[in-house]
Amino acid sequence: MDTMSLPTCGLAASRILGSLGVSPPVRGVARLSPLDESPMPPVETASLEEVNQALVAAQAAFETWRLVPAPRRGELVRRFGVALRENKQALGELVMLEAGKSLSEGLGEVQEMIDICDFAVGLSRQLYGLTIASERPMHHMREAWHPLGVVAIISAFNFPVAVWAWNAALALVCGDTIVWKPSEKTPLTAVAAHALLQHVVAEFPEAPAGLSALLLGDGEIGALISADHRVALVSATGSTRMGRAVGVAVAERFGRSLLELGGNGATVVCPSADLDLAVRAIAFGAAGTAGQRCTTMRRLLVHGSIYEDLLPRLTRVFRQIPVGDPRLERNIVGPLIDGDALRGMATALDRAKRDGGIVHGGEALGGLYVRPAIVELSSQTEVVREETFAPILYVLRYETLDQAVALLRDVPQGLSSSIITNDLREAETFLSAAGSDCGIANVNMGTSGAEIGGAFGGEKETGGGRESGSDAWKAYMRRQTQCINYGSDLPLAQGVAFATT
Repeated sequence: MDTMSLPTCGLAASRILGSLGVSPPVRGVARLSPLDESPMPPVETASLEEVNQALVAAQAAFETWRLVPAPRRGELVRRFGVALRENKQALGELVMLEAGKSLSEGLGEVQEMIDICDFAVGLSRQLYGLTIASERPMHHMREAWHPLGVVAIISAFNFPVAVWAWNAALALVCGDTIVWKPSEKTPLTAVAAHALLQHVVAEFPEAPAGLSALLLGDGEIGALISADHRVALVSATGSTRMGRAVGVAVAERFGRSLLELGGNGATVVCPSADLDLAVRAIAFGAAGTAGQRCTTMRRLLVHGSIYEDLLPRLTRVFRQIPVGDPRLERNIVGPLIDGDALRGMATALDRAKRDGGIVHGGEALGGLYVRPAIVELSSQTEVVREETFAPILYVLRYETLDQAVALLRDVPQGLSSSIITNDLREAETFLSAAGSDCGIANVNMGTSGAEIGGAFGGEKETGGGRESGSDAWKAYMRRQTQCINYGSDLPLAQGVAFATT
């Protein structure tokens, strides 16, 4: 089978939407699929009045939803997880058609949505506070967690539905209402995922109108949401430039922001490394999703003693990676998202060459498809310190672990990192306070492929936020310290005396 025998991506997307009960408008904005550059079904962008209406409804819904017992809120999310299971294949295919991922990765993204629903259901019975010993007799103290309010979710194209689900599932069980502004590059997956949630909400007796809203459009809508005092938390995933604007707008009104921004993942390969394992980890880390993950491996720090052995193996594997239309099962790397991404990769490679870099691969293969590139450099130049959202792996030598850690840290971003070693001391040093400064640090694996059980996020220009597992739920709630006097006296803290008679 070749792509000539397949229906256009636009036609395939229309069929999937129809199977999910979604009818795209006749008129609206239509993007091109990155797979075959055919027009996708159009979508209607939200007006300023519709943004306001959604926020009014979300605020009103919060007054009701916050009083629904948390386990019942978890039941709604459980039912959403069931709906995702029933429609996993269709939604995964739509992710492939619109975002350009392989079908395996598209299905994996939907599985991630299912997993976070399962996590959130259990969490709905575990929104624990603390009891605290009081210094005053006949008193006790405790901490309670309460629903926060309206949560706005701004998501990126590379994970068009999973990151929304990370936020939405937790926010809903925490008693919040949600407003979603997806990337304008992947609106159809948002329409489909939100439609599935709305079907569940419509059949859930305690769910108020306005519990969840979808607002399609460009950055203007994101700016409006970020500046609106009715939004208690803005969770934004995307570029550092976008996050800086969101963070400032939210901070100006003393709101909360949860920022998941740029990455510049690095992997250290040590002399004791299993090179077969290293090659597999590097190939997926650097080339998976066509280099369009925030956790993509963009830098490879290789010890000088194994450099000449590892590099030829890597270049050979990179030449053999099947790149092409992911509707064909043999292709495991799909296209870049659009022409801007294609030009950005070409510009970065030109800059690297001017810096003295030796480039292996990186060729344009037609359409939005490119061969993943390996670039040998003698130092960490400015282009290496920047994030280019494309499959470019910069390779540098090091001689000591201290030198490798210094290179790893010498970038503005701090999301994901890894080390490949069979030396316990090297591994533990990498994981210590003197090692990786990233929010994610892995041993004997690549930089990508985080599980939902751990909190996801990073430091420095990555934004500092944490989403998904662990105690990330606390971002979606407000903490209240409570003190109860169950005696008849009124002793004051710190022994303060205040006698009125």
